[in-house]
Amino acid sequence: MNPNVIVATCPVCAHGVASPLFSGGAYPLATLGWPGSADSAREMPRHPHDFVQCPRCTHVWNRSFSYDAIPYQKNPMRMFNQGGIWKGHMAETRDLMMSKMPPSPTIIDVGCGDGDFIAKLADSNDRIGRYIGFDVSTSEESGQGVEFHGRYFEPLEDVAAFQPDLILMRHVLEHLTDPASFVDQLAWSAMALQKPLWFFAELPCIDRALRHRRLADFFYEHFSHFTTESFRALMARGGTVDTFAHGYDGEVLYALVRLGVDADRQGKTQAAAQFHDDAERAEAAIRGQIMALGAAGQRVAVWGGTGKAAAFVNRFGLDAARFPLVVDSDRAKVGAHVPGSGQVIQFRDVLKGAPVDVVVIPTQWRAKDILAEMQREGIIARQTLIEHEGRLVDFHTDDHPYRSG
Repeated sequence: MNPNVIVATCPVCAHGVASPLFSGGAYPLATLGWPGSADSAREMPRHPHDFVQCPRCTHVWNRSFSYDAIPYQKNPMRMFNQGGIWKGHMAETRDLMMSKMPPSPTIIDVGCGDGDFIAKLADSNDRIGRYIGFDVSTSEESGQGVEFHGRYFEPLEDVAAFQPDLILMRHVLEHLTDPASFVDQLAWSAMALQKPLWFFAELPCIDRALRHRRLADFFYEHFSHFTTESFRALMARGGTVDTFAHGYDGEVLYALVRLGVDADRQGKTQAAAQFHDDAERAEAAIRGQIMALGAAGQRVAVWGGTGKAAAFVNRFGLDAARFPLVVDSDRAKVGAHVPGSGQVIQFRDVLKGAPVDVVVIPTQWRAKDILAEMQREGIIARQTLIEHEGRLVDFHTDDHPYRSG
């Protein structure tokens, strides 16, 4: 095995292996532990620092991270916002966001903490519009000065409910264990709106720490550490990237994205939805045909008792009482029972002395071989049925693609 890679799935691009990057030992929480005494500080639980890097998109993450170890509900994330240069950076990004907004916007801050940033965003627009904060922390500091919801933000549900113009996440994505899924959900949520939906994301940039071997940047609460490349890959999942930049002397990355889904992916979901609807109709139609065979007193044999044949028997309701005859030409299966419905699987020769009216072949792609075997062994049936285009069709007389080839 290559010693430079291990099995680990990248949370940004889903690449299946990673390179060990930094095994930093086990240490207590750095920003959310809040010990009340020296003794409690020394006795804090230790958590593994086991950072790896994706060779495809260069993302860095702690593969031994456990979200349950983080007390987000008890302690809000505190971020120093008072430095002069930092204040300038925040004002610049506020202006960028507001430049895309209508006169009376609805803006959601996901992971708003104490609500300071979105409150200033509201002030910059004379509080015209609706300004909403989401944070799982429900301390007294959380969401001050804005409409506050003390829970996780659910993109597909909450975008439809609140109809926002902008969703912003400052220094939050690095805490999520599945950021790609979250951004995908944001992109799809935008498709339900009749207006543009913008997404602003900002987080620490790990480039300089990697370049200069800056180990203090690696602490447990940050599951992810984004490089410029991996952040760009994540933002591209969300839609059209309008702005992508470094800030605060290269220490942070931020992007403004118009959320959406390209036509190709939309078409694929429409095709899946059509299959879903067609499958429901097909199941009802084929069940009806099967029941009609039973009601008419037809003697029916199902050829095959495991795998796809067993799925067919269960899906369309061929119970053992009304449809007891299941056969197979594989002697290894003979004497076993059909999973779920319980018919004993018999050898195909049982049909020689007791011909049936109908043979149902669930594996239509094998039907030609099975019919050739029936002819060779002198097994006769008045009709042979296969599933095609949402109904059972006669292999010999109806139109289908399985006679060719």
